[in-house]
Amino acid sequence: MLQQALKSQGMICQPLRIRHEALRNMDKRPEIRVATVILVRVWGMDADGRPFFQNANATNLSSEGAMLSAINHPLKAGDVVGVQHDEKKARFKVVWVIDGGSARKIELGVQILPNQQCPWQGLTKMEKAAIAPAKNKRRYVRHKVLFPLEIGFEDSRRTHMQTNATDIGGRGCYVETLLPLPLGTKVKITFWMDSEKIQTSGVVRASDGGVGMGIEFTQLDNQVQDRLQKHLDKLDAGLTRKDAAKSASNSES
Repeated sequence: MLQQALKSQGMICQPLRIRHEALRNMDKRPEIRVATVILVRVWGMDADGRPFFQNANATNLSSEGAMLSAINHPLKAGDVVGVQHDEKKARFKVVWVIDGGSARKIELGVQILPNQQCPWQGLTKMEKAAIAPAKNKRRYVRHKVLFPLEIGFEDSRRTHMQTNATDIGGRGCYVETLLPLPLGTKVKITFWMDSEKIQTSGVVRASDGGVGMGIEFTQLDNQVQDRLQKHLDKLDAGLTRKDAAKSASNSES
């Protein structure tokens, strides 16, 4: 009776209805979802153009996305945010936003962007069927390693950027930064393979405000791309062995 009276006066809580509809739509998705609540770090650029970095709760987990709550900053559908769980990070697109009230604050539904590895993959127990090679259009596997490089510009008056790529392969890389360069920006990339200095031109192909940018290497010949890929393969394999040894040592202590 009370609900009908409120509805007739146009006083039904709109955010609550939207939340229920969003959760129902998420439940209709084919992937398995886990109701476990985990603590994550979220960062990006909010709707007011201000960078933010905060803790949040993630639930309704799947290999494709999650619901985030306790967000303190205004966001809108279509924004891109970074999310970290333990040591794993990925970029997500905001698909819906609601006001959860003073207790839950702002809630978000987020969907992982293509070519990103789900930070809570072990919790969902979904390895994405190892992503069939036929569907992977990339010639080179991308490695999630910290790879030092320098970003320069054709305009010599602009300051060069000393930074690290966090996702790199033979044909390009991704650099995390709160202030990414605009799409189409031409850059000069310098990095080292062992004792050899490599320089190439590049173009910004993805620019996610408050998160980072994707850069395509445009002047690396096939031979250098192959050498870079083999260098990254060895670097990543070495880090994997080191992590495994560290885990074994911790388990024995």
